[in-house]
Amino acid sequence: MNTVPYAATDKSDGALPASLSVLGATGSVGRQALEVAEEHKIPLDLITANTDVNGMEALARKCKPRFCVMADDLAARDLSTRLRDTGITVRGGEAALCETIREVNSPVTVNAILGEAGLLPTLACVSLGRRLALSNKETLVVAGELVKAEAKKTGCEIIPVDSEHSAIFQCLHAGQKSEVKSILLTASGGPFRNLTREQLEQVTLQDALDHPTWKMGAKITVDSATLMNKGFEVIEAVHLFDVSPDAVRVVVHPESIIHSAVEYIDNAVVAQLSVPDMRLCVQYALTYPRRLPGLTPPLDLFSIGALNFVPPSAAFPLLPLAYRAIKLGGGVPAVLNAANEVAVAAFLNEKIGFTDIFRVVCDTVEKLTARRSAKTVGELLDCDSEARAVAATLL
Repeated sequence: MNTVPYAATDKSDGALPASLSVLGATGSVGRQALEVAEEHKIPLDLITANTDVNGMEALARKCKPRFCVMADDLAARDLSTRLRDTGITVRGGEAALCETIREVNSPVTVNAILGEAGLLPTLACVSLGRRLALSNKETLVVAGELVKAEAKKTGCEIIPVDSEHSAIFQCLHAGQKSEVKSILLTASGGPFRNLTREQLEQVTLQDALDHPTWKMGAKITVDSATLMNKGFEVIEAVHLFDVSPDAVRVVVHPESIIHSAVEYIDNAVVAQLSVPDMRLCVQYALTYPRRLPGLTPPLDLFSIGALNFVPPSAAFPLLPLAYRAIKLGGGVPAVLNAANEVAVAAFLNEKIGFTDIFRVVCDTVEKLTARRSAKTVGELLDCDSEARAVAATLL
């Protein structure tokens, strides 16, 4: 998998892609990817969503892609009726999504699908041997080894879009793999970084959805508040950059100006700084190894003033649990992800409290640590299903 600069074989001269596919187009990152495409007049082959028909209709009429695919069949039929005057082909279902990805064969595909649902579309993209701008971290959490092996076989370039991993990718240009001492993965700490475990018991849904820095979807905002999102990013970094879990150090940086850094063996630390804006990360994934003028505002260091750094709080158990899961390997990270999806969905529906997320996820992983032997796609998806069933009993 060509992700790190010292291992990459560039198949692009840095020019903008001739066309683009955006998976998960109605989400936060998907919409920002479409803004970048519009700014640079990149034609759209394909945009996809799950059930948001209103959002997809508006995007389709604005962006004029060749294909729209809805993961939900009923939503696809509704969208097809609405777009019958446009000439856009509408399809529905997971199989149709993967088939359409292969059919359009876009030079670059942005995968911004949320959750485990992004795995099979990722594998479809990787099979093409083209560039994948990856924002769906769950793909690597659930099946990192499989994705890496397939990407190596096909020559697929995987360029990370998450702000932290994009920063690491950029910082790795400063040295060779053998010279990397550690990766410093920054975290905003979420809205509760200074609370005790007892205070976390009183957190409400509205509190959890009020992120101090980033504007994101509800699920990822809750993941940020629990630090589960950072745990997933640790696992993602291990796979993307071929480092050990112990080489990834999480640093809470509330200002979210340093997006991550790389420490080298000479003790030099190279960091990437910018205003918090995902459009920079998306555009860089499209244009790498070149840079082009973009939509992100310039960084004014004088207006920022101080930058602060503290260790993660021990009040959040899901971050150390993620380290344990990646060290156990096999299907355990898939169990972690599935249990978290179930718990967060229950919290968003106000069926459980905030700290119940910790309990459900930790207990599910504890019950299913034997799943470390899972290796194939089928086995990993079985781990996902089993973890969802177990987590549901713990709500």
